[in-house]
Amino acid sequence: MAKTILIVDDEPHMVELEKAILAAEGYKIISAFNGEDGVKMLEKNKPDLIILDMMMPGMSGRETCEKIRKNPKTKNLKIIFVTVARFSEVGKDTLKNMDVNDYITKPFDNDEFVFRIKKVIGDK
Repeated sequence: MAKTILIVDDEPHMVELEKAILAAEGYKIISAFNGEDGVKMLEKNKPDLIILDMMMPGMSGRETCEKIRKNPKTKNLKIIFVTVARFSEVGKDTLKNMDVNDYITKPFDNDEFVFRIKKVIGDK
């Protein structure tokens, strides 16, 4: 059975790009365009991975991640941040403390993107 990935990003073109890349790899994709909707989707769906944009209006990726980690039903879900931000060592420590599995910087190489998704989801 195909593994499910939830993409949460406020930029529709990024959602479509990531969806196209990952659907071609055989993943089932569900998506939300903001953190609030992403968290709501987790009430009915239990994805194998969440790809979360860090910088979104309203609830940021960080706030969305914190909300996911506080809920006993979703706290162990795998999360990868996709962001334009470059992280210092302090920033990387913060991500580690948030229990983020990986982060990918935009723009990304499609093959590298797929490799890192598969590595986190356990399909490599």
